[in-house]
Amino acid sequence: MALKLEDCINTLCPWSGDPVSEESLTLYKGKVVGFCNVGCRDKFEKAVVLFEDCLNVDTKD
Repeated sequence: MALKLEDCINTLCPWSGDPVSEESLTLYKGKVVGFCNVGCRDKFEKAVVLFEDCLNVDTKD
C-alpha cells in the first residue's frame, strides 16, 4: 500500500516543524504520519520500536 500525503494526519514534521514530505510518510497505529525528510521519519520509527519494547517488557519475577 502506497502512503499518500492527503491521508496524512499532520502537516508539519513533529521533529523539525517543517512541512511534511510525501517521501517521508510512515504508518503508525493505522494512521499516516508525515515527516519533513526520511531522517526524521527513520528517527521516529526507531524511537517507537524502543518505546514499545520498553512497554512490553515482562516485569514479573
